[in-house]
Amino acid sequence: MTSTPLRLATFNTSLYDERAGGLVERLQGDDANARRIAAVLQRVRPDIVLLNEFDFDDAHAAAGLFQRRYLEVAQPGGGEPLSYPYRYLAPVNTGVPSGLDLDGNGRAGGEGRDRGNDAWGYGLHPGQYGMLLLSRFPIDADAARTFRTLRWSTMPGARQPADPTTGAAWYPPEVWSRLRLSSKSHWDVPVRTPSGTLHVLAAHPTPPVFDGPENRNGARNADEIRLWREYISGGDPAWLCDDAGHCGGLAEAARFVILGDYNNDPADGDGEHEAIVELLEHPRVMRMPTPRSEGAVQAAASYPGLPRIGSPAHATGDYGPRTGTLRLDYVLPSTGMAHRGSGVFWPAPGAPGAELLQASDHRLVWVDVTMPAGD
Repeated sequence: MTSTPLRLATFNTSLYDERAGGLVERLQGDDANARRIAAVLQRVRPDIVLLNEFDFDDAHAAAGLFQRRYLEVAQPGGGEPLSYPYRYLAPVNTGVPSGLDLDGNGRAGGEGRDRGNDAWGYGLHPGQYGMLLLSRFPIDADAARTFRTLRWSTMPGARQPADPTTGAAWYPPEVWSRLRLSSKSHWDVPVRTPSGTLHVLAAHPTPPVFDGPENRNGARNADEIRLWREYISGGDPAWLCDDAGHCGGLAEAARFVILGDYNNDPADGDGEHEAIVELLEHPRVMRMPTPRSEGAVQAAASYPGLPRIGSPAHATGDYGPRTGTLRLDYVLPSTGMAHRGSGVFWPAPGAPGAELLQASDHRLVWVDVTMPAGD
């Protein structure tokens, strides 16, 4: 074995549809945003990339279409065709009816957009806002672990939402005892690189908004982030059981990278910021310069009335005049690998590639590392 240079990336693509099968239909045609997303990927050319908000379907039709018709075809503004021989995708909680009254309106389910509130994760159909992992290197799908059905209440010290006036638990016991922690899923996917196994830890926690004073989504977001912190902390926690019934965290010697849109900025916007800060500062997470871009600086300057604590250069998305720009998307390699560079694909206005940004309100984040030989 020899050391292997790797470009690791995450990208919330906004390739979702409000109709079941809608993304497949769009990709069968000529979807302009899918072409833009593919062009960004062709320009950056990551070795391993997680795509968030990519609708899941049981036949993997959308994934196949996106690869064949978009990634593997040179796109305007992109680069040479890009092929990923290996991919991983699995069911998610979004859009799956829980049969419970999760939003406290007195009934389970509903009509129109409200029906998504009582799914295990907000969504209008099963698989909406799913995840897709693409890799140049073999994926050991048989060894992958998923935590889609892990119950929130099993986490020690879980942030159980409460009525701020009375202090009473917001969820009734029969709901709290069954509620799943992960709004989409949490995946540990082993990728077999030439230098050994790299565990890709992928997730997309719920936005810490769209709730009330009980802060149920803010609490869930924080504990979804905490799940990875617990998972990489070693030991053998009996509560941390995957969907196959195997319990315990990641081996202490394992190399990993945490990928995804975590919907939590370390300093600005909504959310319990300490949750993401504690993950960034975990002793097993590499200390490295924060990915940055000039486009982020210029975008933040267009919102002069919005207060900001963190560096504008570190933002990974533009969420409009009410929210501004935030750092929500993360590529966090483990210690034991060498950092070689990083960035956010966010060209300044008028620069090559700027025309591709309209496809998503998020930007692709990448980190280059060298992975030494190991198990």
